[in-house]
Amino acid sequence: MGKLIPVLLIVLGLGAGLGAGLMLRPAPMPEDKADSAPAPQPQQLAATEIGLFEFPNHFMVPLVTDDRITAMIVVQLALEIRNDSRALVVASAPRLRDRLLQVMFDHANTGGFRGAFTAHDTLGLLRRNLLEAAQHALGEGVVLGVLITDLLRTGA
Repeated sequence: MGKLIPVLLIVLGLGAGLGAGLMLRPAPMPEDKADSAPAPQPQQLAATEIGLFEFPNHFMVPLVTDDRITAMIVVQLALEIRNDSRALVVASAPRLRDRLLQVMFDHANTGGFRGAFTAHDTLGLLRRNLLEAAQHALGEGVVLGVLITDLLRTGA
């Protein structure tokens, strides 16, 4: 009986923690109709004309607090591109990577990767900024979308 009491206390504590977590969870954010609508495309492309370009390496973004790196964000990106522009994208990959990395550094420096950084609003803003940077580098008709395929935060 004495060994059963700690197990019972652990189970009760887990149940209470789960119940408190469910009760104190933030309310879901209402979706803006502007965010939920697909981005207008200058022209409709057939599915065979759209391809993916995946960056071969992850993007690593440090989170700095008080002049010290406290955590790292590791991001894997892919771009939705026109298939006939693949050679341009491959040739411009280092310049494009630099621009996208700068956008992620700016996002990190403004606190975008703190707290609930995977929230729809936060990732939507990041995707939009990445898309604008990619389109600025290669042209609006080349890059059609940005996909965040992996996202990991390490550290505190």
